[in-house]
Amino acid sequence: MSTDYRALSDPTRRQILKLLREKDLTAGEIAEHFTMTKPSLSKHFNILRSAGLIQGEKSGVTITYHLNVSVLEEAIMALMEIFKLKGENNGRQSE
Repeated sequence: MSTDYRALSDPTRRQILKLLREKDLTAGEIAEHFTMTKPSLSKHFNILRSAGLIQGEKSGVTITYHLNVSVLEEAIMALMEIFKLKGENNGRQSE
């Protein structure tokens, strides 16, 4: 899997994903939920796009973002497997 889990480590990026889970939003609509500068938010969008978690469609000067659900689902499933394995290892160590 190509998902960069560092993309999920930042609370701002997780909040962006949460907003996009509800509906597709423009960069400006997402920015309304944060107090940071647009260039700072743009860096977060770039990281999420590079990880394959979101996609943007440009129309004129407006970019509308949406979740790449299949990649996000893959990332979640992989994380669940990691934690499942850690949980099983912890159980074996205490036996």
